[in-house]
Amino acid sequence: MRKSATLLAALGLALAAASPANAQVDSQCGKYICVMTAHHNRFVQDITVQTKDGLPGVLRSYWGDFHSNKVNAASHRWGVGYEQAGSKLVCGGLERDGRTIEDGICVTI
Repeated sequence: MRKSATLLAALGLALAAASPANAQVDSQCGKYICVMTAHHNRFVQDITVQTKDGLPGVLRSYWGDFHSNKVNAASHRWGVGYEQAGSKLVCGGLERDGRTIEDGICVTI
């Protein structure tokens, strides 16, 4: 019991340290995907891109000089955790069968 309580306390501290105070969550949806981000001003904590139809595709996200790796999924979350003063948009895209289905769905931060 003591071991699990210690583990839960450590996990709670890690999550508290990873999240910016007063983080704001914003989202924007297109026809095929939704892009969501948690941020505090220009400090972006994470970016989530998910398909609206639940079918997998190649998802990616980008923000300023951050360009995620492409992943095959219906939904994916990227941990970002840094600030970029000059960037105002967090964006995502979807490819299926080697074709761009939707790109440039952006959230203003």
